[in-house]
Amino acid sequence: MKIAVVGLGAVGGLIAARLAAAGFEVCALARGPTLAAVRAHGLRLVLGGEQRVVRIVASDDAQALGTQDLVIVALKGPALAAAAASLQPMLGPQTIVMPAMNGVPWWFLDAAPADAALGDRRLASIDPDGRIAAALPIGRVLGCVVHLTCSSPEPGLIRHGFGDRLIVGEPGGSPSGRASARVDAVCAALAGAGFQAEASAAIRQAIWYKLWGNMTMNPVSALTGAESHHIIDDPLVLAYMLATMEEARHIGARIGCTTGQSGEERMAIARELGAFKTSMLQDCLAGRPLELDALVGAVHEIGTRLGLAMPNIGALLGLTRLMARERGLYPPAP
Repeated sequence: MKIAVVGLGAVGGLIAARLAAAGFEVCALARGPTLAAVRAHGLRLVLGGEQRVVRIVASDDAQALGTQDLVIVALKGPALAAAAASLQPMLGPQTIVMPAMNGVPWWFLDAAPADAALGDRRLASIDPDGRIAAALPIGRVLGCVVHLTCSSPEPGLIRHGFGDRLIVGEPGGSPSGRASARVDAVCAALAGAGFQAEASAAIRQAIWYKLWGNMTMNPVSALTGAESHHIIDDPLVLAYMLATMEEARHIGARIGCTTGQSGEERMAIARELGAFKTSMLQDCLAGRPLELDALVGAVHEIGTRLGLAMPNIGALLGLTRLMARERGLYPPAP
């Protein structure tokens, strides 16, 4: 299996390094300081306290990398629309595209139940002009949920935190409960690289479940600068997050994505993970654009279409968006 990873940040770098170390034919589409660092020093991975260097082919030109069997897209949400069309030289007739990204993906409502009163299935908050869907149609796509922590303290250096779980599934699910051949093939490759790869018959539900926790923890961490344990341990902040999660739980139930838990139970799981900086806090501290649309904007858009009251989601979106705009981390108001 020929595998290309698009974006060698924390998640993309971790996946690329472990696949290459396991003997898979891996290349990467990267740019700027990251590309220069990988070409000069290799892709450096700190895992279990030990550093190893993996040499992979990296380029900023998809044409130079050629057609792939699997393209794993590990970009930040704000970068995807501009990058989607540039991936075409890597896509053959059978190429699988698997985004390993936070939040609601561009195809999410295309695979929602037909009876959900959503109107237009395109998510304007994610793909306002349809460029992503045109370049990466849902028939090519596998859904993926990333349950692990990692960071990239400098270009080309990846530090694994904890967790190894990657959930993979067909966007439309599997009524039979059995994984498709391409899900099995991707899970086998990821398992061969040491990941806990899990085939899901309901990937949309798995995406929403992760989002349900991240859509509060990430923005609150960016607003406050606090690590996860301090956020959860503050009773007033926790109460606000639980109220926000309850609004999101109702939205999910309307689009076929039940959570099966209370907000308190979900936050208890997060508390057991100990102290960590969320990806949005890391981006905020590094001055990188925030993935606010995929984590909160899309949820607010879906809830608006369904006519649901969302005072807490709206406040979270408004406050975080304003903070990010003031710091140049989110597009200015139209």
